[in-house]
Amino acid sequence: MNNKILFTGLASALLATTAFPALAQNNEANVAAQSDTALTAAINHERRSGDKARDMYRHPSETLAFFQVTPDQTVAEYAPGGGWYTRVLLPYLSDNGTYVAINSASDKPGNSWAEGFPAKASEWTAVPAGKIAAYESDDVAEELKGKVDRILIFRSLHGLLNANRADSELRALRDILADDGMVGVVQHRANADAPYAMSNGSKGYLRQDNVIKLFELNGFELVDSSEINANPKDTKDYEKGVWALPPTLTNKEVERAKYEAIGESDRMTLLFKKRP
Repeated sequence: MNNKILFTGLASALLATTAFPALAQNNEANVAAQSDTALTAAINHERRSGDKARDMYRHPSETLAFFQVTPDQTVAEYAPGGGWYTRVLLPYLSDNGTYVAINSASDKPGNSWAEGFPAKASEWTAVPAGKIAAYESDDVAEELKGKVDRILIFRSLHGLLNANRADSELRALRDILADDGMVGVVQHRANADAPYAMSNGSKGYLRQDNVIKLFELNGFELVDSSEINANPKDTKDYEKGVWALPPTLTNKEVERAKYEAIGESDRMTLLFKKRP
């Protein structure tokens, strides 16, 4: 064999084993950098001043990074409520991804929440209502089932447990999640040895091990956990539950300074995947 041809062939093989992995790594780095830039822009865009003040407790950049949310995904936010995270997620996803709002199934006739939410979220963010989808969990469009990359559940599991809806809602959410999709959870955290009365959800707090078991029973398994949203100042022993703390401050002016000094609740941050 011609030595020049042999050398050329060896060089090509070497290039294939060295340059291509480097190129792949560069592409991954570029995607990550673009995601970081888009997320920073979404967090820094015009939001309510009160929302930005809560970033120090809610850590939106670190939390969404931990949940591996990227701007080209289909992301469902469960029970968006007043829209604190909606105001970050919609600008982040509006160019290349898809934002979907999901609320719990309602026994009421009609679907007024799903019909009205896109216009409301558009007012919050200036993202056109036509780019915003909203469904109740038992009425999600068929084309979304098995297609959602991330489902995000922020501080609402206690409400589902109190309403005896946790199992049915998690099963419904599992149906819309892609096989390689994941569920990110942020939830007020009770102490590991907290008695039932302080950890059953009626005070807003749940034990982390119980949340993990709840997801396992409904077809998920834990991928990772983080202390991003931990708050060791939270004593979790308030008569009126987590709502004694900011932002609710249900005790109003009674010991307000004490609760403001504690800040928002201690929170678990968990990432689950769909179990086959």
